[in-house]
Amino acid sequence: MKQSNIGIDIGGTNLRLALVDAKGTILHRTRTSSCIGGGRDAFCDRLLTGINEMRSFADSIGNGIAAIGAGVPGLIGRDGVIRSSVNMQPLEGLNLSVFLGEHTGLPVVCGNDANLIAQGEHAYGAGRQYASMMSITIGTGLGSGLILNNALWTGSGGFAAEFGHMTVEPEGVQCLCGNRGCLERYVSAGALVRYAQESLPQGLIAALGNSLDAQKVAELALQGEPGAAVAFERMGRWLGVALASLLNTLNLEAIVIGGGVSASFNLLLPKLVDEIAQRSFPLISTGCSIVQSELGDDAGLLGAAALAATRSFI
Repeated sequence: MKQSNIGIDIGGTNLRLALVDAKGTILHRTRTSSCIGGGRDAFCDRLLTGINEMRSFADSIGNGIAAIGAGVPGLIGRDGVIRSSVNMQPLEGLNLSVFLGEHTGLPVVCGNDANLIAQGEHAYGAGRQYASMMSITIGTGLGSGLILNNALWTGSGGFAAEFGHMTVEPEGVQCLCGNRGCLERYVSAGALVRYAQESLPQGLIAALGNSLDAQKVAELALQGEPGAAVAFERMGRWLGVALASLLNTLNLEAIVIGGGVSASFNLLLPKLVDEIAQRSFPLISTGCSIVQSELGDDAGLLGAAALAATRSFI
C-alpha cells in the first residue's frame, strides 16, 4: 500500500490540511476557518474532523497514512508543547503532538510554522539543491527557518531561528515582542508602507488614503514612482544588513525569500545584494544564492508533511 503523510498548517484565520505523497504532490486538501475564538476544545474538534476527512480520502484511493505533521505560529518546544502563540492563545500549554497522537493513533510531530516553511522549500521547493539555507517569509511580520547540513535546526530548546527578532537598531521601533529595533519592524509589509508614507509625495498619499498597502507600493514602484522605489531600497538595506551578519556567522549556501512581499522580489533584491556584498566577506557573499521561494502558500503544508515523513520512522 502506498503511504502518504498529512500536513497541517494552523493559522489564526485559516486551518489547512493536505494529504501529501512521497514526491511532495498534494493529493487532497481542505481549508476551513480556525475559529480559535471558540476556544481550545472547539478548535481541536475541527482539527480532528479535518484529519478524519484526510484519512477517508486516503482510504478511497488505497493510500495509508504514515504520519502527521503540523505547523503552529509561535514558540513550540522540542517536547511539542506550545509555549507561546499570539494568534492561537487558547492552545498555549497544549502538547499538540501528544494530543493528536492519542486521538489518531499515528506518529505526530509539530513545529513552528516558519520552520516548516523552510522544511518545505528545502524538501520540494527553491532550497532543494542546498544543504544549508535560511527561509525568510516577509508578510505582516518576518518569519524564518534554518536548514543546516540538510536538517531543520531548531536549537537546544526548539526555539531557534527567530531571525525577525534580531536587534538591528538598539533604540529603534518598539516591537510586539517587547524589544526595540527588531528586524521585523524594519522588514515587513507594515514597514514598507511606513517607508512609502515617508518618501511618497504627500499629495499622492492623500489621494491613496487607506488603499496604501504593500501591494500598492509595489505597483507604484513598477510604474516608476521614485518614492516607492526608495521604500523598497530602505527595506532591502535593513534586510541586507542583518543577512550579512548571519552569513558571516553561518556561511550559508542560500537565502530563500517568500511571503506576500516576495512578489516584489526584484524590487527588493538590488539593495539587499549591495548591502550583503559590503558587509560580509567576499568568499561568503559570493557563495550564497538569494532566491525567491517556489511553493507560495503551500510551503507550510508541504513542510509539515516533509517533517512528518522524516519523523515517522524514528
